Amino acid sequence: MKVHSDIEIAQQANLKRIEEIASSIGLKEEEWEPYGKYKAKISLDVLDRLKDKPDGKVVLVTSLNPTPAGEGKSTVTVGLGQALNKIGKKAVVALREPSLGPTMGLKGGASGGGYSQVMPMEDINLHFTGDIHAITTANNALSAFIDNHIFQGNACEIDTRRIVWKRVVDLNDRALRQVIVGLGGVKQGVPREDGFNITVASEIMAIFCLATSMQDLKSRLAKIVVGYKSNGFPITVKDLGVEGALTLLLKEAIKPNLVQTLENTPAIIHGGPFANIAHGCNSVLATKVASKLGDFVVTEAGFGADLGAEKFLNIKARLGEIKPEAVVIVATIRALKMHGGLSKSELKSENGQALREGMDNLAKHVETIEAFGLAYVVAINRFITDTDKEIEVVKKWCKDRGIEVAVANVWEEGGEGGVELGHTLLNVINNKKSEYRPLYSLEDSIESKITTIAKRVYGAEKVDFTPNARAQLEEFHANGWSNLPVCMAKTQYSLSDDPKLLGRPTGFTITVKELCPSIGAGFIVALTGDILTMPGLPAEPAALQMDVSEDGDAIGLF
Repeated sequence: MKVHSDIEIAQQANLKRIEEIASSIGLKEEEWEPYGKYKAKISLDVLDRLKDKPDGKVVLVTSLNPTPAGEGKSTVTVGLGQALNKIGKKAVVALREPSLGPTMGLKGGASGGGYSQVMPMEDINLHFTGDIHAITTANNALSAFIDNHIFQGNACEIDTRRIVWKRVVDLNDRALRQVIVGLGGVKQGVPREDGFNITVASEIMAIFCLATSMQDLKSRLAKIVVGYKSNGFPITVKDLGVEGALTLLLKEAIKPNLVQTLENTPAIIHGGPFANIAHGCNSVLATKVASKLGDFVVTEAGFGADLGAEKFLNIKARLGEIKPEAVVIVATIRALKMHGGLSKSELKSENGQALREGMDNLAKHVETIEAFGLAYVVAINRFITDTDKEIEVVKKWCKDRGIEVAVANVWEEGGEGGVELGHTLLNVINNKKSEYRPLYSLEDSIESKITTIAKRVYGAEKVDFTPNARAQLEEFHANGWSNLPVCMAKTQYSLSDDPKLLGRPTGFTITVKELCPSIGAGFIVALTGDILTMPGLPAEPAALQMDVSEDGDAIGLF
């Protein structure tokens, strides 16, 4: 039997017109604007109309640490949303927008997989409704305003050696990490060192995803720190007077995007900060709109629970006043065996010992979710190479520890393959009360917050701060930034800051190299390990497999 690729399945989809999807969740005609036949922008006015309607139950989907073997977190998110609708619940899926960098780099497309995809898959993985391009433009407009301000006399006395704002592009391009701008003579500007980040690492992306209204967006943009005077005093967007212009560039992008799954389940896709660099969640506005339009919202956070879920629960849920109802922790037999010591080439063979040893990684993520006071269920995302015996090993491990577990075969069967998971989740929600609580208080010091995350979420023995980071702790405290949450920039592959330490390492130290103020977003970024804010392309990027057919259809987006 031929196994169809994701894109082949997507191109055979029977989609409903977007007006049918909008109507199915109670949107009025004036509350949405079509972007072609199958996409729409949702007006923020819907939040005012439905402000007194009770919020739907928010379900967060996370996973163990990702491996090259695959976890399928987005696939399970989509499949679970479809399954809940299949069993009579009004569910809306809420996801992030894929970045062109990883889409054309190592990861490939990011819209779910198999028969649990969001549609139109080609559009979503490419330029979609232009949101990320709008964020790129706003970010680079700010760079232009900074350099023009300096060229025109530098009334704010910005020290050109201490400008922290970088340009961005939504591609993986290592050649742009460090550049010199302003070359070419007096008329071309003031020469200085600069660099590029990938767009999804921009603070404007983080702000975009945490803003709760247009006015809040403008207020947050005004607080962005772009650089410092020679005496160390921070210079903000408000000092430059361009927060209005930046808001104007984002006024359409800030509206959440409505699409659908392969089974016509409504899906809202909006925003997409990286989880190993930023907070890794779709926009607060998208989640809030979804919770007003559906009885259940199935959303995800990037990478494993040590990154995406931690940031969803310590940053997004806290700042956005979102109360999660339950968590689904996705695990695959393949990933568990890799955490148990097998290489990717060895995964097709049954290996109970490696599987059992890999369960230590899952155990740590379970403990993390328990620490937040949330009910949860483990979802075994089934691959066609999994054996019944291996599935039973994981199920028994969970049952021996009183952990609710269900097999999800949503890649192959769509919503029908997630019905067991759906019923298990509903049972957990109905019988195990969640008492969501962040892991630290905002009044704690920055150092204390970082230490809490490193020890309680990663399992680190201690945290070291470089001399530079120590100096920044003092500087940030003096600037009044100590009461902000912390966004850890760490490798996704390991609980530690070393990507090679799989499973559940112990006795390790987390080293904080640098702190970055994201004051507009409302958090402090702590850089650990060798995290790069501008990724590079691999030796054989996914782009090598991409093309367009004679009929204009995309090829190679998975």
